[in-house]
Amino acid sequence: KLCEGILNILEKDTKTSCQVACLEALRILSRDKKVLVPVTTKRNMQILMRLAKLDTVEEPLERVSEFPVIVEALKCLCNIIFNSAVAQKLSLELNLAAMLCNLLEKCKDQQLAGDIKCFDLRLLFLLSLLHTDIRSQLRQELQGVQVLTQALESSLSVRWTEEYKAAEDRDRPPLSLQETDCAIEALKALFNVTLDSWNVHSENESHQFRYMAAILRHCLLTTGPTEDKTEELH
Repeated sequence: KLCEGILNILEKDTKTSCQVACLEALRILSRDKKVLVPVTTKRNMQILMRLAKLDTVEEPLERVSEFPVIVEALKCLCNIIFNSAVAQKLSLELNLAAMLCNLLEKCKDQQLAGDIKCFDLRLLFLLSLLHTDIRSQLRQELQGVQVLTQALESSLSVRWTEEYKAAEDRDRPPLSLQETDCAIEALKALFNVTLDSWNVHSENESHQFRYMAAILRHCLLTTGPTEDKTEELH
């Protein structure tokens, strides 16, 4: 009942601070699988997707004041999808992966959207891990390899000297914690999406995998903010 009450409040037009507080409470509650059973419905998923700005295809990410709400809504969706098979099935029905790819594209044009990008990538990782149909959809329909490779490239701030050769800068400072986390989530999602890609058929696929290989090489030469984070990145 508590979760249902929180979602009823979130469905209304409330202040940003109230939305963030409600989402933080829901995120904690959503770690319990038993609590999720009555609230994992299409309506409730759509409420969270709206708050995460996943239902606005054309609208850019402009209102920075809304970013904490987007991040908390994405965190809630991560917990719910991880803990609920019903939510995993609803994700396919609601076309969640396509909406996440669209939001990821919007993050390119907004410097302050690092946390949104990170939890968007984490959710794509979870969907590609837990639902084979969504993994196939990402690979075949949504150009997931390209989208995720570009997200990895931007997280690592890759500069190119040739088509498949990244610039090597020995004096470059380590990645920030946020950049490292985004890169790690992109790598995990890429692993899932390319898991069955041992047989490359087209010239475009060949280009994508050579491009990705160059970025992965660059990744191995990159350091994170701590030794542990560098090890996790590699």
